[in-house]
Amino acid sequence: MARRVAIGNNKGGAKKTTTTIRLAEALAKRGRKVGVLEVDPQGNASRRLGWVDDPTNPPLTTSEAIEANAYGVASQVWQPIGWDAEYADRIVLMPARFTLQDRETEAGKTGAWRRLAKALRGADDHLDYVLMDLQPSLGHLTQMALAAAHYAFASAEPEYDSVEAAIRFRDFVNTSGEDLGNPDLAFLGIVASEYDMRDGGHVGQLANIRKLFGDDLWGVVPRRAKLAQADEEAKPLSQIPGSHEIRAVYELLAERLEKEVR
Repeated sequence: MARRVAIGNNKGGAKKTTTTIRLAEALAKRGRKVGVLEVDPQGNASRRLGWVDDPTNPPLTTSEAIEANAYGVASQVWQPIGWDAEYADRIVLMPARFTLQDRETEAGKTGAWRRLAKALRGADDHLDYVLMDLQPSLGHLTQMALAAAHYAFASAEPEYDSVEAAIRFRDFVNTSGEDLGNPDLAFLGIVASEYDMRDGGHVGQLANIRKLFGDDLWGVVPRRAKLAQADEEAKPLSQIPGSHEIRAVYELLAERLEKEVR
């Protein structure tokens, strides 16, 4: 079984998707086999990995894996990504489109929170890690992901609302494992994303993150146009000239993930 890490924050714009995609890239470059599991109906992770939907012959997505309510069905949903890079074949994707929202209406059904865990049973044994890109919510989709995860990790911008939302996410993880039938669920840490040292507010909030999270602060990702370019163009960082600095940041995060998650 892969080690599953749910990456979240209770606020949008916290760079959860960027963290998920770039960690997956860095791990793949280190020779690891990684699954990116989209648990956000916005589908941004899917697009940034080069996945293209086909309305005339719709491929299976996370929504169908959950809806099937069957053990191991996710094995039919993993798909190759669209990047052209030597390590791209070490990343597979369980994509999502807006129809994933439909699964939220099933929250009241008996055992609905277990459906993603059921779908993944035995379906990620060929992978080393599964990184789950969560929506900015603590609702049903996030709870399904946390019920299936081994660990949770937060991404936050060094801004007050984003930091407060990361605290809510951390505290939810630390107090809800038992209720989600996953008592071993553990909070790993947080990364401060989009940091701008010229912004006094960012400097102050980074100090606040260090105070609130201590050693759980894994690193600081500086604001760089090269990173935004890679996300916008749906490309690996390795294909963006001049991105060596930002690549190194994620490579260090991937190195720590491998040490912490075994």
